[in-house]
Amino acid sequence: MRRAAALVLVCVAALVAACERPADSVAELHGRTMGTTYSVKVYPPPPADIAHRLQRRIAQRLDEINRQMSTYQPDSDLMRFNHNPSTEWQVVPAAVAHLVSQAAAISAATDGMYDVTAGPLVNLWGFGNRGRRETPPAEEEIASALSRVGYHLVEVRDSPPALRKHVGGVEIDLSSIAKGWAVDELARLLDAEQLANYLVEIGGELRTRGSKGDDVPWRVAVERPVAAVREVQHLVALGDAAMATSGDYRNYFDVDGKRFAHTIDPHTGQPVHHALASVSVIAERCADADAWATALMALGEQRAPATAERLGLDALFIVRDGDGFREIESSAWRASGRG
Repeated sequence: MRRAAALVLVCVAALVAACERPADSVAELHGRTMGTTYSVKVYPPPPADIAHRLQRRIAQRLDEINRQMSTYQPDSDLMRFNHNPSTEWQVVPAAVAHLVSQAAAISAATDGMYDVTAGPLVNLWGFGNRGRRETPPAEEEIASALSRVGYHLVEVRDSPPALRKHVGGVEIDLSSIAKGWAVDELARLLDAEQLANYLVEIGGELRTRGSKGDDVPWRVAVERPVAAVREVQHLVALGDAAMATSGDYRNYFDVDGKRFAHTIDPHTGQPVHHALASVSVIAERCADADAWATALMALGEQRAPATAERLGLDALFIVRDGDGFREIESSAWRASGRG
């Protein structure tokens, strides 16, 4: 299971801001991280020396998170764990242990449809860090990868933080939660600087606080789930909250008219096939929104809304309906009044 990047319109916050306020009223710090881009918008613009210090601190924190959690850096803490076949306890950073524990709780709540050990399947289907493919893998390859997949195959220890594999070939991929965690970490950094109005975005995962001034809310967009276009499906006044979106319309390949998208069922080893095109989740923390958007996307248009209702999740579902789309709002989404 892997999140497609930037499914929320990354540029829409800037576009809306440009329409509503002068361009120089919001400062933006930006760069690249985690194989994508990040943007931090702050109102009012801080003095130049403070802005430079913020940019430096943001880059340092993101570099630290990458050194801990990246699946593209072979020497990251997570990849050292993945490459080590030992079934003994392996020490990891506290943040890594925390996210694996959080992911396991979501796995349990979704009957294992959300599973951060599904990396071997994601890579096998060409959606991971080992290159693309244009044809489905063989059944034998899928069966081999499945033998190393299952959230119950990893044990977490909080103090001192460590992970232990029950099967030597197990690998962990935190891409479905790490960007959200990084957004939360940058928000904590901005809070520590006593900045009251900001929007933090990494690869489409978002968190906002305050406003753009004059009580104008930060507004973000859910993208219309069509691969060939960039259109707004739903505009959200987010408030002091986080939002993440997952979908099937950016990261996929077609064979004989059949689409194979990046969301993999950890039970079958196959990409999921259902009418759910995208899911957006609003939560207090972006790590929660990030993981739950992926989890609900895996569950499909029948089980996902029911799960959101059962757990009180603030979620918007966009479902393919003939040549168009229909929206399903959870009770929490309707009650929020943000849309």
